[in-house]
Amino acid sequence: MNKLELIRQLAIIIIFAKVFGLIARKLKAPQVAGEIIAGLLIGPSILGWVQPSDFLSGMAEIGVIMLMFNAGLGTNINDLKKSGLKATLLACAGVAVPLAAGTFLFMCFYGFGEIGSQEFYRGLFIGTILTATSVSITVQALKELGKLSTMVGTTIVSAAIIDDVIGIVVLTFVISLNPSNAGEGDQVGSIVKVILSTLLFFVLSIVVGYIFYKIFKFYEKKHSHTRRIPIVGLALAFSLSYIAEHFFGVADITGAYIAGVILCSTKDSSYISRKMDVNSYMLFGPIFFASIGLQTNIRTLDTSILLFSLAFVVVGMFSKVVGCGAVAKLCKFNFSDSLKIGCGMMTRGEVALIVAQRGLTEGILDHAFFTSVILLIIVSSISVPIILKAIYAHDDKKLALQKPSGDSVQA
Repeated sequence: MNKLELIRQLAIIIIFAKVFGLIARKLKAPQVAGEIIAGLLIGPSILGWVQPSDFLSGMAEIGVIMLMFNAGLGTNINDLKKSGLKATLLACAGVAVPLAAGTFLFMCFYGFGEIGSQEFYRGLFIGTILTATSVSITVQALKELGKLSTMVGTTIVSAAIIDDVIGIVVLTFVISLNPSNAGEGDQVGSIVKVILSTLLFFVLSIVVGYIFYKIFKFYEKKHSHTRRIPIVGLALAFSLSYIAEHFFGVADITGAYIAGVILCSTKDSSYISRKMDVNSYMLFGPIFFASIGLQTNIRTLDTSILLFSLAFVVVGMFSKVVGCGAVAKLCKFNFSDSLKIGCGMMTRGEVALIVAQRGLTEGILDHAFFTSVILLIIVSSISVPIILKAIYAHDDKKLALQKPSGDSVQA
């Protein structure tokens, strides 16, 4: 693809993403939903004006890293500490319930195979796809609503990060159990390696975080609000993102979020966040959200698996609501906040596609099942921001009529 073509495609993406974002806002829907629909319109599904490319994928990846870095910067460290145990419990439920529900769904359609059979492992892998959570869309929706830094927002982001780590372990475990793979010794070694790598990354993050926090605190005293501070902060985000995925096998967005958390307690955190917002709002954000629609081609969807795909979407979304929402209620969140947490964890994105692709590579899944994954990504990406906005709007109306109860967790 030549330079002029890239410039043309960027112009189309930015114009359509912003126009549809504004239309969505006029219709009382989150802008991110409009940007995703814009990607569907201009992409291969309808108009075909913009085709997915490695360049656009790279730009979208930068966009999601900046988004998660910004989410970390907006985190309240005290709320993060308070939500630590709750977020871990939510993440465990957010993996276990979809895993079981997805496995059961597959068996209902294609038969209940014996444990150890190839059919059983196909079902288990379908469940594994449903464990993935793509919190970036939820983060943007909460940010638009001004609720990202609340206890509910912090809990959702924390739980999604932990969910991602647990999902990596589950994926490795399920692949290692595939009958076509090597012996038991290799399986155990592979799982132990993933767990140790993940723990080592978080230990490294604590050490690096402490060092950079002290450096930033020292630098702030002498050069507060200088343009060098956001540049160094962004470099830290990209560095931790690279280190997380390349050396430890942890998702790059986890590294970006941790970089934001490291700097969230510094005096210049809001200054860094404002600088990140400019780039994200003007260029990288629209490209990322539009790319979700661009990567989807409705014309090539396999209609032969449509019924299973619809059931897959329903089970995929509601299993997160049931699992995470129920645990949130047990953790003393009120019903409304529990519903917000459950709905906030419903979104799926590129992680689900990556997991499905791995199943294809391992010979566990047929390519037709990508239809199910694509539909889940589209439906959850568009519906979750709208659902969250509706729940918050309902709460706001309720608060306008009566005082909030003192024993409930504030939204």
